[in-house]
Amino acid sequence: MSKKLTSRSTDYSKWYNELVSKANLAEASDVRGCMVIKPYGFAIWEKMKARLDEMFKETGHQNAYFPLFVPKKLFESEEKNAEGFAKECAVVTHYRLKNDPRNKGKLIIDPEAKLEEELVVRPTSEAIIWSTYKKWIQSYRDLPILINQWANVVRWEMRTRLFLRTSEFLWQEGHTAHATKEEAIKETIIINDIYEKFSEEFLAIPVIKGTKSESERFAGAEETHCIEALMQDGKALQMGTSHFLGQNFAKAFDVKFADKKGKLEHVWASSWGVSTRLMGALIMTHSDDKGLVLPPNLAPIQVVIIPIYKNENELNIITEVVNKIKDSLEIMGISVKYDNNDNLKPGYKFNEYELKGVPIRLSIGPRDIEKKQIELVRRDDLTKSNISIEKLNKYIPKVLIEIQKKLYNKAKAFRNQNISKVDDFKEFKKILSSKGGFVLAHWDGTKETEEIIKKETKATIRCIPYHDEDKGKCIISGKPSLKRVLFAKSY
Repeated sequence: MSKKLTSRSTDYSKWYNELVSKANLAEASDVRGCMVIKPYGFAIWEKMKARLDEMFKETGHQNAYFPLFVPKKLFESEEKNAEGFAKECAVVTHYRLKNDPRNKGKLIIDPEAKLEEELVVRPTSEAIIWSTYKKWIQSYRDLPILINQWANVVRWEMRTRLFLRTSEFLWQEGHTAHATKEEAIKETIIINDIYEKFSEEFLAIPVIKGTKSESERFAGAEETHCIEALMQDGKALQMGTSHFLGQNFAKAFDVKFADKKGKLEHVWASSWGVSTRLMGALIMTHSDDKGLVLPPNLAPIQVVIIPIYKNENELNIITEVVNKIKDSLEIMGISVKYDNNDNLKPGYKFNEYELKGVPIRLSIGPRDIEKKQIELVRRDDLTKSNISIEKLNKYIPKVLIEIQKKLYNKAKAFRNQNISKVDDFKEFKKILSSKGGFVLAHWDGTKETEEIIKKETKATIRCIPYHDEDKGKCIISGKPSLKRVLFAKSY
């Protein structure tokens, strides 16, 4: 199979799909709408997961696990949440198969094995978790509860794309319970700040923070905070959301606690999550026509070393030098791969690691050893340089930091160049059709106006940014508006 990718400028969607496949990140499963995450793709997800998990635990959260199946009655308990996810639910109705007497070797659903109550395969876990919290919470002494779980969920998508939208995906979902409204709101904002920090410092993806409009909120939330990023094709991607749930779920499941005076009060709540969609964001923010470009902070392999040799004796000499280099870098916490696979030529390996986005590629042959140097190629800008072997220990950590910063700054510059302020609907439509990107415009706060804009342009309110007042008039109704909101076409 050819490793060459379709150009992004020719067909962005095709480029994306080819890159996911050829870089061995994931592939479509035999199960409709689902994906197989391959080892290299999963290694990247594991790095994301490890850093986020560390950040959650630093703020007092603990991991737990709750069932995949939710009894239908429980799922229905919070009406808005149930209605919001109803169309995406997969439902288990039977618990057994049996042999088909008319077709030997085939199985059919056993009609006698119908469940007394149907089970929803979780699209999100609020229902099962809050039914559990009812057992855990009696007093203010039991609060707060700060729980996160790493899990899979199922949302029956009709149109799927690997990582961005699949019927089953991996994620983390936090669910917290608090004694006061203020605590729950504070938790919601803390998590959104964690998501921002993770995205910008780890993924090197700049984001805009804000809140969702009522139409775009999580079903069952009183307020949804979010981070939004801009992809290279000018479309927005929701990177993470954090929801203030008020007392909605506590009331739905009758979760009360006795305060210090003995008075019974309903608990206050939050929930929040990010998913393997971040893999799609990573690909679409940094990668180029040659393949992935991975920020060093999450690259499974930060440095790859490729030997250039003609015979086994030369390989042995090179290997002795490389092992010392590898050991010294790994002591500093840098992940290094020495690819001495004799079945593949160096040129093939160069292309392979370029495609996989490895931040630094080192190559070394007998002549390099004589000169006490090694060739270094950076993946972010493909520049080559010859570096003294003695100086590698100081040079490589510095270059990894430079690459991380450069990727972030490049993405931020692109994002900033593609934010447009507009003051009328004609200009709004022109920008979206010609330039794309984020559009800051005034909105009167009504669902009706929001729907008109969405229907005519396919753009949605990505978030209401956290910024100072910028008074103006709505681009549709002309009514007063206190601040601009962020519109974009999105994934």
